[in-house]
Amino acid sequence: MALSEILATIDNEIAILQQARTLLSDGTAAIVRRSPGRPKKTAVVAAPVATKPAKKKRKLTPEGRKRIAEAVKKRWAAQKKAAVK
Repeated sequence: MALSEILATIDNEIAILQQARTLLSDGTAAIVRRSPGRPKKTAVVAAPVATKPAKKKRKLTPEGRKRIAEAVKKRWAAQKKAAVK
C-alpha cells in the first residue's frame, strides 16, 4: 500500500468515527450523576399487570366426603387387623 492510500483509509475511518460521535452526543444530554444508596420513591405509578383470574375453589360434596370417610375407616380397619397378627 502506498502512503497516500494509508492516509486516505485513516481519514475515512476518522470521518466514520466522528459521525458516530455526533450521533451519540446529539441524542444524549449530560450524564446525570447519581447519589449513593437506594433511589428515592417516584410518583410514577406502574402499569397494572394482567393477572390470571383466580381459579374456583373446589368444594367437596357431602357424598364425596362420606365416600372418603368410609375408605379411611376401611384402611384403618385393615391396618388394625394387620397389626393384631
